[in-house]
Amino acid sequence: MKPRVILEGEQLEVTITRLCHQLIEVHDNFQNSVIIGLQPRGIYLAKRIHAKLSSILKNKNIQLGELDTTFFRDDFRRKELIPNKTNIDFIIEEKNVVLIDDVLFTGRTIRAGLDAMLAFGRPKDVELLVLIDRRFSRHLPIQAKYIGKTIDSIESQKVRVDWEETEGKDRVTLLTDKD
Repeated sequence: MKPRVILEGEQLEVTITRLCHQLIEVHDNFQNSVIIGLQPRGIYLAKRIHAKLSSILKNKNIQLGELDTTFFRDDFRRKELIPNKTNIDFIIEEKNVVLIDDVLFTGRTIRAGLDAMLAFGRPKDVELLVLIDRRFSRHLPIQAKYIGKTIDSIESQKVRVDWEETEGKDRVTLLTDKD
């Protein structure tokens, strides 16, 4: 089966803009809200969301952090995982946190992210934003509030998100195990 392109280029930009407007409806000017991207791939979406929000709101003070979940994962001892960098230079105590990842699949990374995030305080509220929601593959009862695109896929398929910053082109592709 040939890889199927889900989003690319301008479609991805429109999706990010829509997600930002949905966030503004809830968080207004982000005075009491922060954005945290999950390492390794959610940080690229978080940076794009942050840049777009800063531009729309003309607010350069929206707080953005990067969170590594490696040591909080339930498969930490089963896989060879490479730790990433956590960069959160603010307190999330009593803040509204928008947790961002590129793909929501089983929910395990998000669960690890929630555990890791608590080291930085107890937030007032936590919402999840994802670019792609693979809704039929959940192992844990985790659901995103903000979704770029929902796709139906089987477990053997993989969603690959390519970013301009790392792969040279913005594209989301659905791959089969033979691709």
